[in-house]
Amino acid sequence: HQQFFLLLGHMLTVHEVHFLLLSQVTGSLDDCACDVETIDAFNNERLFPKLQKLLESDYFRFYKVNLNKPCPFWTDNGLCGQNNCAVIPCPPVSIFLTLYSAEANNQECEKAETLGAVDSSLSKETRQALLEWNKHDDEAERFCVIDDEESPDSQYVDLLLNPERFTGYKGPEAWQIWNSIYEENCFKPYTVKRPLNPMASYSGQCVEKRAFFRLVSGLHSSINIHLSARYLLDDNWFQKKWGHNVSEFQQRFDAQLTNGEGPKRLRNLYFLYLIELRALAKVLPLLQRPSFQLYTGQPTQDRQHKRVLLELLQVAKSFPLHFDETSLFAGNKEEAANLKEDFRLTFRNISRIMDCVGCFKCRLWGKLQTQGLGTALKILFSERQIEALPKSSSARLTFQLSRQEIVSLLNAFGRISTSIRELENFRSLLSKVR
Repeated sequence: HQQFFLLLGHMLTVHEVHFLLLSQVTGSLDDCACDVETIDAFNNERLFPKLQKLLESDYFRFYKVNLNKPCPFWTDNGLCGQNNCAVIPCPPVSIFLTLYSAEANNQECEKAETLGAVDSSLSKETRQALLEWNKHDDEAERFCVIDDEESPDSQYVDLLLNPERFTGYKGPEAWQIWNSIYEENCFKPYTVKRPLNPMASYSGQCVEKRAFFRLVSGLHSSINIHLSARYLLDDNWFQKKWGHNVSEFQQRFDAQLTNGEGPKRLRNLYFLYLIELRALAKVLPLLQRPSFQLYTGQPTQDRQHKRVLLELLQVAKSFPLHFDETSLFAGNKEEAANLKEDFRLTFRNISRIMDCVGCFKCRLWGKLQTQGLGTALKILFSERQIEALPKSSSARLTFQLSRQEIVSLLNAFGRISTSIRELENFRSLLSKVR
């Protein structure tokens, strides 16, 4: 190994060589006829740049969410996520006002609270525009009512002001969230005994339960990639420095440090990418209808952004190796229907767990990404309704999506797309280690 990398101009340790050789995820993926290399090239070169530009537009940057819902499964103790202050309650953080520093004895607790707070500041003009958006959306019949939209506690959050990154939220409280997801609310593999090893072999499961588990695992992996890519590297009195933490990435995905589980986690990320990519391709007939608008009250920009959106969806549709959703819930109709309902209820339960996340910023992105994935699944399971969409713009639609579902769908996929792109960055950083 040492002689090989010397030829490339690198002086790597045995452990670093081991990571480079074993954590590289290559080849075909399970449960689909696609390979990692095709996804990397498609995402990083064709889709990622267009998607990032679209997500900066007003329609997609504002997300309405209720961050004040109580946890429905256990009493929220409000403890700080840092290990050394897990038993010291953190004071509540107002998401409507600027942050205040509590007179706490533990600086780590204050640090986690500040990094995990949500900046919900919006200008007067923006708030008025958002009211107009709601008035426009309420004029159309919705396919479903989303509680967070109608709740008086809901508020719009500017996602560009609240990027998903390291917040210091960890320890027993954070583990309780993932423990609950993997142990109680997920079609986990029979060989999984603890969520500390959530990517173990899932042999023996039907394809639907296996797919569900891989989606949750892929989402978990994506979140960990973002925390590693936007890590707080330096925090002093005049600025915070965010960047890639290679060591943190290795702790989560190195094949040796994770007993071979790291590559499985990354492969599940690619599987999640394929599911959400397929949903974008399938929803094109709905969003390309003349009656559909990306309404923000700015006609010229709205038309421009819809054109960008449709171009993006056409790119998604052009992917050569889409996931075949017809492989799910096939066979006996009654058994398939029951399994689909279990699938839906289980995912719904997971989405409710997001209200138990103690860190507001983590809760924000957790709710958005689970809603986005839920919307993707809704699209994939509604193929007949989408195919039956009437040609007349005045006829009642057989399938609809609310503004929140569309915003969450694109932003959730934006997180997954960014994770795929960040893997290339981490590979590059690891190759330069001397």
